[in-house]
Amino acid sequence: MVHSSFHKDVPNAEYDIVIDPKMAFGTGHHSTTGNMMRFILAEDMANKCVIDMGTGTGILSILCKMKGAGNVTGIEIDPFACENAVENVALNGVEAQMICGDATELAELGQADYFLANINRNVITSDIDKYAAKVKNKGIMLLSGFYKSDIPIVMDSAEKFGFNHVDTLEENDWVAIKLVKND
Repeated sequence: MVHSSFHKDVPNAEYDIVIDPKMAFGTGHHSTTGNMMRFILAEDMANKCVIDMGTGTGILSILCKMKGAGNVTGIEIDPFACENAVENVALNGVEAQMICGDATELAELGQADYFLANINRNVITSDIDKYAAKVKNKGIMLLSGFYKSDIPIVMDSAEKFGFNHVDTLEENDWVAIKLVKND
């Protein structure tokens, strides 16, 4: 369940995420965010290291922590959105590091079991080399923010870095894809 702090009479849910969005993307209501959340809900995140590129409100990072992830780092290029992510992480009582910056910030991080990017096709394909370097062998990359027709373009870039397509979730022509890295 995703809701704002001002919503009342919220039904009980296993994962109750409070998001007070300001100027950031990621209220949980867009198909891309919903697809990413469905993938995360199906994964065993216990003690896993997660990098959430383009974290927006921090919603995916928060869900990963609620699912038991260990070290979670969100990176957001927009300073206002990054500030909002920090607020939302605190609002949900989880610990996740939020970094304001772009893909160059990845150089300071170790490799992750899960790499999330719900951005857009052009950013993903432009930065996929940096993303790939931060995914452990047999690690999972979850990508969204693009249409079904964009999958071949994204996969062409991802396959060059050892990723295999495992699964796709689709809603309203928006997709999220699950990839596994095989070095």
